[in-house]
Amino acid sequence: MKIYRTSDYREMSRTAAMILAAQIRLKPDCVLGLATGSTPVGAYEELVRMHRDGHLDFSLVKSANLDEYRGLTRDNDQSYYYFMQQNLFGQVNIRPENTFIPDGSQPDAEAECVRYEKILAGLGGVDLQILGLGHNGHIGFNEPADSFARTTHCVDLTRSTIEANKRFFEKEEDVPRQAYTMGIGTIMRARKILLLVSGGSKAEILKEAVCGPVTPQVPASILQFHPDVTLIADEAALARFDA
Repeated sequence: MKIYRTSDYREMSRTAAMILAAQIRLKPDCVLGLATGSTPVGAYEELVRMHRDGHLDFSLVKSANLDEYRGLTRDNDQSYYYFMQQNLFGQVNIRPENTFIPDGSQPDAEAECVRYEKILAGLGGVDLQILGLGHNGHIGFNEPADSFARTTHCVDLTRSTIEANKRFFEKEEDVPRQAYTMGIGTIMRARKILLLVSGGSKAEILKEAVCGPVTPQVPASILQFHPDVTLIADEAALARFDA
């Protein structure tokens, strides 16, 4: 695992964007695995700026998102489809038909997960997967469990994840209790992984994920077995590495 230590969130975002931009320039028709939440927003802003300055072309890029809340339609302003339109897709020249996100409005969980796995297989795999890190060690919506989920599946969100995400909703009752997410096995098939972590509240779980035992109780710990992971984290998130 390669580790880049940055001074703060802004530098983390710029560094991540440079790596993503290099991937696009190296392989213009690459497949990017994209994440949502507050962590990658800064990197997306940098990518949008590069595109507007004429330095980055998304016309051949394909993308596949990690996850989506079950039960939210795409026009819901808390859906990850909406998030991606607002933060990236609607501001660059990526083709809508080349962007893929699980459909949270589909009530048949098994059918939707099988459909999404087939899409990923048809894309030929993800070239570079962006990941954030949950406070309980989750990646995507793969929560702590007794085993690693192999493929895209429907997951019950834990209390800590609901607590972390309720700030985005009007009230806690509005937070979905389930989500569709790429499985750990799906994520691990990506050729390269870019893990972004910011803030002192993630310091302890980041240390566990990178230096602790590999266990499904800390889902991100599986990344220790991936051959090409780059961690970009700020000083606060890496504080426990100095202990």
